[in-house]
Amino acid sequence: MSDADFTPLRVTQVAYGRDIDLAIREWARANGHPVSDRGRVGHGLVEAFFAANPDVYERAEKTEAVHAAARTPGPSPEDYAWQDEGPLGPIYTITLVRGVEEYEVLRRLGAAPEHIRVIDVDEYPDSSRTEIVAVRRAGDWTIMIEECGWLGVQREVIGELSRDGGETVAVMRHDYAARHDFAYALDGELVTGFDPSRPGTRWGTAPDRLNRHLRQLGIDPATDDWIDNAIPAVLALAGRISGVVVTPAHIERPVLGAAFFR
Repeated sequence: MSDADFTPLRVTQVAYGRDIDLAIREWARANGHPVSDRGRVGHGLVEAFFAANPDVYERAEKTEAVHAAARTPGPSPEDYAWQDEGPLGPIYTITLVRGVEEYEVLRRLGAAPEHIRVIDVDEYPDSSRTEIVAVRRAGDWTIMIEECGWLGVQREVIGELSRDGGETVAVMRHDYAARHDFAYALDGELVTGFDPSRPGTRWGTAPDRLNRHLRQLGIDPATDDWIDNAIPAVLALAGRISGVVVTPAHIERPVLGAAFFR
């Protein structure tokens, strides 16, 4: 895809404060949709609220954003529609590690052999004390799932997971901090990193390495556009790098994993 015929899909994004946020949550509960007191409300619920309350929509501030969408065959943001209201909640990290078996991934994270075990369906992290990391194989890649955790995007961790000629890609969603993260590493080095909401600003040893993939998802890496569907977009980017599309089935328990103390 050449830059000459590249035109991102621009959409209107509604920017609203705490008063409208509370109104959306109250409206959702009143209409039978369970939502938490914190974190991001699903895009579909927000759209439904504004459709039912056009006067509130008119008062809200509007900004322009780019909506990522697949321009070529391959993983698409639409493949990750499930994650907005899915089983992982508002804080998680999904990391894909090439060529490293599940036990070795946990060992490189620092888990002692005696602490590697099956994580059951009723075991959840204590956000103030422990973090649970689950691993599952998908072809030549190991999928690492962290609920309420962000080990995978830490530079020293992604370096360790990708050392000795390896490859690692990680996506962190953190709604409470309003700060997400994307990291891609090869052979122990962070190659490309950026905030999924603003991929125009990148860092690493080769920040432009993934530009072709970004364009294939309708994102112009040469601009500072705000991305409307940032997390589905970078999960699709991770899928294009690895060939693995993560689904809710990959998150199901029981599954091999370990608990890490903070």
